[in-house]
Amino acid sequence: MKRMVAALFLAVIAVPVSAAPGDMSVAAFLAKADALRAKGPMALFSSDISVLRSEATAGGRAYRARLATERAHGTPSSCPPARSSMNQQILMAHLHSYPAAARAHTSMTTAMADWFVRTYPCGH
Repeated sequence: MKRMVAALFLAVIAVPVSAAPGDMSVAAFLAKADALRAKGPMALFSSDISVLRSEATAGGRAYRARLATERAHGTPSSCPPARSSMNQQILMAHLHSYPAAARAHTSMTTAMADWFVRTYPCGH
């Protein structure tokens, strides 16, 4: 019972009601993804699918906007191709690569930026 209360508390503080897409923590994202996976085929009827998709997409867009500014200043943090994509398996592996202690403090926007930087280094 204590673990359930602690998990609920962490989920509530990890995702403020007014959070913008991309601000969800990696811990909250993984918790929602694991809950969906546990539902099996019934997960297709969950609104959490669109929430998770929105979080990942918003995080990627935020990084692309940051990258455009960095490029304008001549200091890009990564050099992705014009079109890049990430599938569910790659995203989940990347999110699971964060130490458990860091997941609650890492936003999806930060996680997406980290993925671009690691996957598409500029070589400088």
